[in-house]
Amino acid sequence: MIQEEEKSPMKFQRRTVLKLSAAALAAPAIIPGRLAANDPIIFGAVAPKTGPLAGGAAVTHWPNLQLWQTQVNAAGGIMVDGNAHPVEIIEYDDQTNPGETIRGVQRLATQDNAHFIITPYGTGLHIAAAPIFDRYGYPQVCVTAITDQGSELAGQFPNMFFTLGATTPFAGDVIRVLTAMRDAGQIGNRLAMVNVADAFGIELMAAGMPLAEAAGFELVYETSYPLGTQDLAPVINGVKDAAPDAFVAWSYPPDTFGLTEQAMIAGLEVGAYYTAVATSFPGFNARFEGAANNILGAGGVNPDLPSFQEYEAAHIEVTGQAPDYWASATTYGSLQVLQQSIEAVGLDREAVSAHIKEADFDTVLGPMHFRDNNFNQAYWTVGQWQDGVFRGVASQNRDGVAAARLKEGWA
Repeated sequence: MIQEEEKSPMKFQRRTVLKLSAAALAAPAIIPGRLAANDPIIFGAVAPKTGPLAGGAAVTHWPNLQLWQTQVNAAGGIMVDGNAHPVEIIEYDDQTNPGETIRGVQRLATQDNAHFIITPYGTGLHIAAAPIFDRYGYPQVCVTAITDQGSELAGQFPNMFFTLGATTPFAGDVIRVLTAMRDAGQIGNRLAMVNVADAFGIELMAAGMPLAEAAGFELVYETSYPLGTQDLAPVINGVKDAAPDAFVAWSYPPDTFGLTEQAMIAGLEVGAYYTAVATSFPGFNARFEGAANNILGAGGVNPDLPSFQEYEAAHIEVTGQAPDYWASATTYGSLQVLQQSIEAVGLDREAVSAHIKEADFDTVLGPMHFRDNNFNQAYWTVGQWQDGVFRGVASQNRDGVAAARLKEGWA
């Protein structure tokens, strides 16, 4: 079972981080020693259960921790020094607040004495937590973090690894898909681009605009909006007034849904419609039904891959819900990376980080390695809902890419 922690001096009502004492902030982490037979390996997890990113974490992050723990323990545990040890997970809610992310990771390191800590959810929260992971020597295998600062961050925090890629190739593949559609005569040259004013959206906007201009697109509308914005009608109305041929939103889960709902209400007619995080969620397709068909979004998978099909079936069986078709499998894959490294070198966190830098990993998504500036070199970038399945239509070094389709109306 995933453990809910309620120890003093900080109460954790429904895993909510409330207050951490100065003494706890200053306390050193205890380096775990040799485990006795059947002792659990303790993993910590800090991510949103409340706040703007809670909905996304509830789809992508938390269910995969449950699935991985269930499967590992059902198989006997993680092998260390010839013994199988069960996995125990202590989890805290950071309320989508970087300060609470830092406090939660600090507590896991200094009070809960977690052997390893699973990385947070969201680019900004990963970056906020990086100094704490580094201070206590924890490998930080980031999933829901896309940034061009990766090489700089890995230089500052050598045990920080990135699975979903960097901002420029991610944005570049979106523009490449649009360029191919334009060059095929499917769409025109007028592009609207908006972003959520969070680290994720700001970086992608900064990368995407010059890439679009270099590709010959005319940017007819661009704006940003705060994280958590409830009323997105002004954004979509501004887009519609600009009469673009294609629309790109570097969005997070709440606004991905909100923008699409408003686009339908306003009757926004574009040949290519793209929203970012949460477009790949099964709930997105369920909510918008046929209107979701041919919508482009962040990520993707090869749904025909047997390993993904097996993972999807297990995810549904254990968690009662389907995974998303992008970062869910990558979250699970990041836990496989940690597990395989621990089984190779033991509980020494420095040795685990060194192993991650050098090894090849067999994951649900296929092979993965981090030998190039701590970056995984094979990942999905653009997907599209096609007849009820979210298929990858662009990737960096992944097989099974499908052709992108024209968005024709909201029926």
